[in-house]
Amino acid sequence: MSLSPVLARIDADITAATDRLLDLLRIPSISTDPAYKDACQTAADWLVADLQSIGFDASKRPTPGHPMVVAHYDGPGPHVVFYGHYDVQPVDPIDLWDRDPFDPAIEDTAKGKVIRGRGSSDDKGQLMTFIEACRAWQAEHGTLPCKITIFFEGEEESGSPSLIPFMKENAEELTGDVALICDTGLFGESTPAIVTMLRGLLGEEITITGPSKDLHSGMYGGPAMNPIRVLAEMISRLHDDQGRVTVPDFYDGVPELPDDIARQWRDLGFDAGDFLGEVGLSTPAGEVDRTALEMIWSRPTCEVNGIWGGYTGKGFKTVLPSKAHAKISFRLVGQQDPHKIRENLRAYLTAMLPPDCQIEFSGHGASPASQMEIDHPAFEQARHALSDEWPNAAAYVGCGGSIPIAGYFKTYLGMDAMLIGFGKDDDQIHSPNEKYDLSSFHKGTRSWARILDALSKDA
Repeated sequence: MSLSPVLARIDADITAATDRLLDLLRIPSISTDPAYKDACQTAADWLVADLQSIGFDASKRPTPGHPMVVAHYDGPGPHVVFYGHYDVQPVDPIDLWDRDPFDPAIEDTAKGKVIRGRGSSDDKGQLMTFIEACRAWQAEHGTLPCKITIFFEGEEESGSPSLIPFMKENAEELTGDVALICDTGLFGESTPAIVTMLRGLLGEEITITGPSKDLHSGMYGGPAMNPIRVLAEMISRLHDDQGRVTVPDFYDGVPELPDDIARQWRDLGFDAGDFLGEVGLSTPAGEVDRTALEMIWSRPTCEVNGIWGGYTGKGFKTVLPSKAHAKISFRLVGQQDPHKIRENLRAYLTAMLPPDCQIEFSGHGASPASQMEIDHPAFEQARHALSDEWPNAAAYVGCGGSIPIAGYFKTYLGMDAMLIGFGKDDDQIHSPNEKYDLSSFHKGTRSWARILDALSKDA
């Protein structure tokens, strides 16, 4: 089957494709708010009907929360599983929107045409790029080039409470050769990316207790141990003067960046000065022998996310507090074991505790990192296909945050996942005036058509 007429069809049908996306965007499928339960059902029904119209065996599957949408097309191998989510974030604060969030429209901006509306980028616009690519293949050839399973979730923006049980219960049906996830973006304006590294996350809340009650600092300051001072000392000792984390065995399982990936990252032209300058900073912190991009994508971190104790209201109160608190998070990479790190952190801090003080810990999550096996042939096939569509060659990149679904595909279904999306940093996802560039929608659709073609060559 030839790719050229499929791409031509996508170009010719871009207006109709955009209209279909606008229809989906009008459905206020806010998963976290019970008031929009019916709207989530409506969005799932809309997707089922649309997928059925292009030849998929599609159905809405009930869960204790919002439904899943599962669709199959029994084409030639390999078998790809495409994931997206149809639910969206709440729109608050509504007064900061320039238009009704669920009355989407095409707008002209200084950088080109954009699709404005809640969910336009996260994630309805992204998932529709894949559906439109399939539609074009069907229109031109009457079939699809691969065996495809589509898996859409309705609770991603509210913590995915039904996701893991559903994946376990339907593992055979949802397992293929490779998973495709669309909930990511470009690097910059025109460099496509395949995310292959996702950092894990570990959280720990610490409470130091000293005296049995708050004390007058004029009467007790000096002889009485101040828990804020104890906590500050502990925090100061979590890093050495080279920016490395000092928790024992913290770097166990941290891999070095392969030379070919390091070369791709250098070619991206990332400017740390510009990156920091956008938030009023100028000098990279962290590990002194690592680039800023390495620190964001491929290195583990330890950060203090909050610290409090004593009197923090207006004015001044000369109190020596009974308790001091901090929230500390770790971003993890490679094979780091979050449970072992938690155990070592607690032992490390407890050993620093001076007399007359106690320490309490409260854990908040412990998710390991995900690292994809890029020696799977699909990865290079997809990278070359993306490079053929965009001005710049596609690169394998990391992600500073966490996208749990990628790890779930690996853990529960035994599949590696390619995270490929076409959003941009200025799409304002989760914020007022969310948008998705029309060029991202158009070229994203063409990109998926190319990827399906490339993957089918392995059949």
